[in-house]
Amino acid sequence: MPHNASRYLAEGPRVGIRHFTYEDGAEFTARARESKDLHHPWLFPPDTAQAYEAYAARLIEDPTKAGFLICEKDAGADPGAIAGFVNINNIVHGGFMSGALGYGAFAHAAGRGLMREGLDLVVRYAFGPMRLHRLEINVQPGNAASIALARACGFHLEGFSPRMLHIDGAWRDHQRWAVTAESVTSG
Repeated sequence: MPHNASRYLAEGPRVGIRHFTYEDGAEFTARARESKDLHHPWLFPPDTAQAYEAYAARLIEDPTKAGFLICEKDAGADPGAIAGFVNINNIVHGGFMSGALGYGAFAHAAGRGLMREGLDLVVRYAFGPMRLHRLEINVQPGNAASIALARACGFHLEGFSPRMLHIDGAWRDHQRWAVTAESVTSG
C-alpha cells in the first residue's frame, strides 16, 4: 500500500502519526514478526493477518480506544514505513478525561529516537484535538527501554501496582507513570 503523508494527524521532523487502518495489516504483522526478540517478554503485538484484523478492529471501532501508527517520513525507498505504534486505551471522558498508553517500536526503528518523537506527537494530539487531561503508562519494572521512553517524554513515576496485568501467562507488577496536559504545556 502506498503511504500518503497527507494522512498524518501530526508531524515532527522525522515521523508522522496516523490512525491504524485494516490495510496496514501486512506491513504491521511483518514488522511484528521481525521484532519478536525485541518485544519479548514485554509485548506481543499481532503477527498474523487474523490477529491483526481483530486488534485493528478494536482500535478503529471502539470509542474507548485510539491507535496511532508512527511512520517514518523519510525512510529511503519506503517513505511512510511503520516504525512503531502508540495506543490509548481505556479512554474516559467526563470529569476524568484520561487514557492509558501502550506502545512498541519495531526492530528496524529501535534506538533511533523515532518512538520518542512519535510518543511526543501522540501526547500532544491527546491533549489537543482529543481533549484529554491525563495519560498514564503502566510499565513492568524490568523494561528499562520503556521506562526511559516514558521519562524522556515527561511522564513522572506515580506508584507501583503489584500483579497488575496478565502478560505472557502470569500476573506482572507494573510501575505507573503519568503526565497531565498542564505539565506538557507548561514546559
